[in-house]
Amino acid sequence: MVTFDSLRREDRSPAHGWRWLSRWFRHQLPTGLYVRSLLIIIIPMVLLQSVVAALFMERHWQMVTQRLSMGVTRDIAAIIQMIETYPQDSDYSTATRIAREQLGLQVSVEPDGDLPPPRVKPFFSILDGILSDEISDQIKRPFWIDTVGDSSLVEIRIKLKDKILRVLAKRNQTYASNTHIFIVWMVAASLVLIGISILFLRGQIRPIQALAAAAESFGKGQKDETFYPRGADEVRRAGLAFILMRERIERQIEQRTAMLTGVSHDLRTILTRFKLQLALAGDHADLQGLNDDINDMQSMLEAYMAFARSEVEEDVGQLKLSELFEKLAPDFALNGKTMTYTIEGDDEILVRPNAFTRLVTNLASNARRYAKTLNIEAKHSAKWLTVIFDDDGPGIPEANREDVFKPFFRLDEARNLDASGTGLGLAIARDIARSHGGNVTLGDSPLGGLRATIRLPA
Repeated sequence: MVTFDSLRREDRSPAHGWRWLSRWFRHQLPTGLYVRSLLIIIIPMVLLQSVVAALFMERHWQMVTQRLSMGVTRDIAAIIQMIETYPQDSDYSTATRIAREQLGLQVSVEPDGDLPPPRVKPFFSILDGILSDEISDQIKRPFWIDTVGDSSLVEIRIKLKDKILRVLAKRNQTYASNTHIFIVWMVAASLVLIGISILFLRGQIRPIQALAAAAESFGKGQKDETFYPRGADEVRRAGLAFILMRERIERQIEQRTAMLTGVSHDLRTILTRFKLQLALAGDHADLQGLNDDINDMQSMLEAYMAFARSEVEEDVGQLKLSELFEKLAPDFALNGKTMTYTIEGDDEILVRPNAFTRLVTNLASNARRYAKTLNIEAKHSAKWLTVIFDDDGPGIPEANREDVFKPFFRLDEARNLDASGTGLGLAIARDIARSHGGNVTLGDSPLGGLRATIRLPA
């Protein structure tokens, strides 16, 4: 038996936490191929440079600093030995001269006194720690050092028996001060390599972006005549395959349209002869059923032709949603129905105007026939155009909401989305929406009837 406590324990399990962390990490990653490729190049380079820099700081810089500090400390130990060995040199001029001329140190002997209090050691100070260790190991006397600040000198004070030795050494004598040159060269080389990688990467990504843009345009019913395969061999093959696929689809559409145009012409000719013969036969009650059948055949033929064509030959243009919705209002008012609409975002959209008008008119007219109230809500964002039709009619059963998109499917009750009753209303609507790269879906309306939603890429 599964209890609430067991579910809570499962949610707190390490596997669940790992899955949550993995999902969160994937959501934080960029989705674009260009940025991901840059990260594939930059992250290993940064890791490599970080490892190299860490090893350099740990091995080279620390080792060089230790050797320099050891040498300075040895020189100071020699000066102390000289001072204590020749006490007759009261002013210590010989020791200070040798230190200045031979060792590069500024040395002075001051009267006995207390050393200054220890200064706070910086958190990252290799020099402070190494120099202190060397003085403690070699000289083994009380001392005070000052390595803090931007001064080019390092001050060292060592307490002797009855005096204090003050030494000023150049900072570059005690530690490797040219480390920044290595860092600068490392960073500069990394930037140059990243720049070269970006240039080459852009050349490889652009053909993929062009292919994606051409496929997206074709999905919206637009044809990009400027696209041609370029880039790497794999990208060229994908681009060529897309062009061949597009040409096959266009040929298929042209053949379907040409065939149906011929069929339409022949059938219309036959129907015209039927109508003429019935007209010559005069008005007889027995012929009324035949007239109705011919009218139904005419309506079915026109609806089927519209479904087959789907307005693919129409060019894309600008259309104002407000003007389109305003054209629907008089028809509702004439029939004593109510229609309201709201538009969120840009009023102008880029679609095939006649096809989109037919799509909206089809859904709105259906609501007018079967409902008393229709509310249209249009949302035009940067990526999507969403138009929602909510009415208070009888609606469509959930089990039939996908079946009604099939050509010639007609509901036995409630409502039919085609005025002629041919069962092509929703099939035409979805065909137009998909030719724009979107879709039409059905659901339950808050008003109690049917909700039809058009969703197209903006």
